[in-house]
Amino acid sequence: MTTMTVTREDAFSTTVLTQDLARDGYALLPGLLSAETCRALSGSYQQPDQFRSRVVMARHGFGQGEYQYFAYPLPPEVAQLRESLYRSLAPIANSWNAEMGIETRFPTELSDFLERCHQAGQLKPTPLLLQYGPGDYNCLHQDVYGDLVFPLQVACLLSKPGEDFTGGELVLTEQRPRMQSRAEVVPLLQGDAVIFPVRHRPKQGTRGIYRVNMRHGVSRLRSGQRHTLGLIFHDAA
Repeated sequence: MTTMTVTREDAFSTTVLTQDLARDGYALLPGLLSAETCRALSGSYQQPDQFRSRVVMARHGFGQGEYQYFAYPLPPEVAQLRESLYRSLAPIANSWNAEMGIETRFPTELSDFLERCHQAGQLKPTPLLLQYGPGDYNCLHQDVYGDLVFPLQVACLLSKPGEDFTGGELVLTEQRPRMQSRAEVVPLLQGDAVIFPVRHRPKQGTRGIYRVNMRHGVSRLRSGQRHTLGLIFHDAA
């Protein structure tokens, strides 16, 4: 598999990501993966030996479509990307928890955080590949998996909109206290990644910081096939 376009923690500006997340509730990493890497990752969906489990969404009321969780050891490219992104996002995660009055702080390295997860009984890897066909969709949800939760996650679009598929937009919803929920459609091209909250995020209000509850999903695919790489940083119980 081809080397990822971005593999170093210094390739990301924490300041810019923090500003984008505060303003929009998400932050884009355009062109994170090359087209060749996207094709290779999409093709790996048909290699069951790389995965620990397969989920058919309709069986659980999650929507339509399916996904597979990678097994440990992760493919080297997925592991490298997960580690690099975590290193860039840990300072933001610590800042968020401080603002929201949550005591948990995250170590600099993913390996140290995963050790905490495993000590808490969260042993199962959570990076996954999702596959959608015509008519498929993903209901609004949160990827929590256990008591230890890293507050940010990343999705990388592996397919080309308008060519490989139509429809299938990533949708974020923001449930604001005493207000109606707000929806945001995130525009992604092949190889783009988006950082967004797992469960909630801090938001500045007139009386200070408050928590906003977040959910995400994928709208109905109209045609073709869509593959996505999902990177969640906490492991599952």
